[in-house]
Amino acid sequence: MDPVYEKLRSCYQSCRERTDFQPKIALVLGSGLGEFAERIRIESVIEYSDIQGFPQSTVTGHRGRFVFGYVGSVPVVIMQGRVHYYEGYAMSDVVLPIRLMGLLGATVLFLTNAAGGIRKDFQAGTLMLLKDQISSFVPSPLIGANIEELGVRFPDMTEIYSRDLQEIIEWQAKEQEIPLQKGVYIQFTGPAYESPAEVQMARLLGADACGMSTACEAVAGHHMGMQVCGISCITNMASGITDRPLSHQEVQETANRIGKQFQTLVWHSIEAMGKER
Repeated sequence: MDPVYEKLRSCYQSCRERTDFQPKIALVLGSGLGEFAERIRIESVIEYSDIQGFPQSTVTGHRGRFVFGYVGSVPVVIMQGRVHYYEGYAMSDVVLPIRLMGLLGATVLFLTNAAGGIRKDFQAGTLMLLKDQISSFVPSPLIGANIEELGVRFPDMTEIYSRDLQEIIEWQAKEQEIPLQKGVYIQFTGPAYESPAEVQMARLLGADACGMSTACEAVAGHHMGMQVCGISCITNMASGITDRPLSHQEVQETANRIGKQFQTLVWHSIEAMGKER
């Protein structure tokens, strides 16, 4: 058995020893959404540290656990604290949680993140629906022997982010009167923020926001047949857009300020997605 798949199956068995919960939607919480998991009707919780071989999140503010429960009547598994490539993990470990949630039963992958705004009409606090992405600056999670049990060797990436799910989120933003932009996300490795020249390059490539996660997760989820959607919270303008130096503190402060609105949009979108399935 492929060692990457063997490790994934081991993590799956470890989870199944602790819960038989069957989620429909997998939600990855980015900055500003950490408290979302506390709002749902919780059925069970699994700490990452209790899953043998599972990568541990080292970023401040990322809890490091799976929360199983219900958003309204929709069964979900929530990843409260993601793993980033810049933490030193192999890319196969970075996307292991995504694949695990898919094996546990989730057919929809809902990604959220904090991002830097590249488009000049953005400002800190803007919410951006992901319509496409650029993942060329991080290793593909599909490099290496293909895991046939998960997906095909050469998956089509024409529609990484489901248009149907985008329409649901856009409609819910309209219903809740929450301003929502739409754009292309680009992932860099981090952990250093991008230089002004890199941001200029990203704009020329067609990116509207940049960050250090998400794109690789979307590729892994799409590869295994999950419907993928995503929302970025623009927590700061990217390097060179303004004269202000970037800091993680600014990211956290903006995420906390817009957090309630962000949570409302995610909650109603998940409920609407549940009714569609």
